[in-house]
Amino acid sequence: MPKQLKYNYIHVTVALFVTVICFLASCADRTEKVEAITDRANTPSLRATEVLTVVSDSGVTRYRINAQEWVIYDQAEVPYWDFPKGIRVEQFNTQLDVVAEIEGDYAIYYEKKRLWDLRDNVKAVNLEGEQFECNQLFWDENLEKIYSDDSIKITQKDKIIEGYGFESNQSMTKYVIRNTIGIFPMSEE
Repeated sequence: MPKQLKYNYIHVTVALFVTVICFLASCADRTEKVEAITDRANTPSLRATEVLTVVSDSGVTRYRINAQEWVIYDQAEVPYWDFPKGIRVEQFNTQLDVVAEIEGDYAIYYEKKRLWDLRDNVKAVNLEGEQFECNQLFWDENLEKIYSDDSIKITQKDKIIEGYGFESNQSMTKYVIRNTIGIFPMSEE
C-alpha cells in the first residue's frame, strides 16, 4: 500500500473511531435524561386547570369539584390528587340538594384511601347554615366522617363556638368538639 494511501486510511479510521465514540457518549447522555423524565412516581399523569367536574357513584351524582389546578399522581407509591391552588367541594344528597360545602387553599386526595386532607383557610358550611373554619380538616369518605385535630371555629345563628379537635358526620350536622375553649353569644345585629 502506498505511503500516502496508508496515511489517509489511518486518518479515516481515527476519524471514524472518534465519531463512533462521540455518538456512543451522546447516546449514554440521552439515556440518563430519558430515565430522569420517565420517573412515573413523581411525574403527574394528568394536569388540568380551571376544573369544574361532577363525581358520581353508581350513577348518582355525589360531589361537584371546582379547582384552579388539579394534578394527578396515579403512579406514586400512594396515589393521590393534588390541588395546589385550592379546591371547593359540594356534596349532594339523592335529590341533588347541596348538603355540605368544603373549601381550602390547598388539598390532597388519597385515591385508594378515599381520604381528603384540606389545609390553609379551610371553610365549610352545612345544610343548616352553620359555618366551620380551621387550618386543617380531614374527610374520610370510607368512614363518612370529617375531623380535625386543629383549632376550630363554628359560627351558628346565635353563637360562636371555638375549640380544639373536632369530629363530625360527613354532612356536618352531628358533631363534637373535643376541647371547647369558648362559646360566645352573638347579638341580633
